[in-house]
Amino acid sequence: MDRITDRLAELISIPSVTGDEVAIRDQLAEMLEHIGLTVDVFDADLDSLSIDPEFPGMEVERTVLPVVCGTLNPDAPGTHPMLSGHIDVVPAGDPASWTSDPFTPRIDGGRMYGRGACDMKGGVVAILETLDALIELGHRGPVSVAFVPSEEDGGSGTLAAIRRGTDADLVVIPEPTDLEIVTAHAGAITFRLVIPGRAAHAAIRTEGVSALDGLQTIRAALAEDERHRNTAVPDPRMAELGLPYPTIVGTITGGVWASSVIDAVEVTGRYGVKLDQGVTDAAGDLERCLRAAWEADPFLSGFGMDFEVFGASFDSCEIADDHELAVGLARSVTTVTGRRAQPKGLPAGTDMRLFVNQAGIPAVLFGPGDLRVAHAADEHVDLRDVATCAAVLTDWVKTLDAY
Repeated sequence: MDRITDRLAELISIPSVTGDEVAIRDQLAEMLEHIGLTVDVFDADLDSLSIDPEFPGMEVERTVLPVVCGTLNPDAPGTHPMLSGHIDVVPAGDPASWTSDPFTPRIDGGRMYGRGACDMKGGVVAILETLDALIELGHRGPVSVAFVPSEEDGGSGTLAAIRRGTDADLVVIPEPTDLEIVTAHAGAITFRLVIPGRAAHAAIRTEGVSALDGLQTIRAALAEDERHRNTAVPDPRMAELGLPYPTIVGTITGGVWASSVIDAVEVTGRYGVKLDQGVTDAAGDLERCLRAAWEADPFLSGFGMDFEVFGASFDSCEIADDHELAVGLARSVTTVTGRRAQPKGLPAGTDMRLFVNQAGIPAVLFGPGDLRVAHAADEHVDLRDVATCAAVLTDWVKTLDAY
């Protein structure tokens, strides 16, 4: 447990906010070399990646995309698993909302607190611990690792690793899943919409039309669309989530003067991609919803609709619950913990879909941490769950060719 604690504290202390991952990439490269892997450290070619037909988009400007991959026993025969994790974290937000400094790791009650502890540096440490355990056990089979940037804004780091030639038969990504096995996840797209109004002096506000009124119309339409898309969801893994395909308006910008009726607001938001569709189909659903509400509104219908889907896009993804990857990993969960793991769904997009959809490699999510504290103030992970995750992954790798 001391090694887990020390490693996680070291990684949290490196503020690897999306777009600034070089320092943590280099530190992890040193760790992998020390463990004994053959290591490939590279900066992906952003120009060629950005014109790749499968490029997932970015929302953070960057000049470098730093990746480190490694392989244990690269020439050995047998089933070749990969353990992959992202090294970027979201911004900490208002420091005053945290009990302590977000990038100064703190332990309380067996939990380590700090930005990225849950999402997903706890999972990254579980990978390192798995590698150490396999070497200590004398494991002779091949095992690959990919530590990638830019997951939080699209997944270009994983696409870069795939294009580099990083390959495996099966992939486990220890994202925070409460040590449950996720075999299906939703996707998401980001959108922007400008809603017009008509300016007027506040003293004669009825002469104007507030863009906020139009925003209310749009929000009501999005809420009804969300309700419809989340009713009678056919896949039980997603249905049990309650709201597998959420829609939100995340930012609202508008107004220039306190005593003027707002003549325009710009909103951006997130729209869920259903399990049975891709991002293009989801964008079509969203545009039809918005356009129907727009054209039915007496004021908005007099204007063209200024709408776009931009930035990162996350396809949905799934593998079968009875796939050998899910079954074998569940067997290891039972061996290590004594409990039975059931396949689950996730209402968020992850790099899993790039391995499954673009590389054709079966992948699942399984890792320590609770998604409800990811991206939140006082983010944390239970150190015992990190250790359990590593023990399960070690057992899974060791038994891959035993059944």
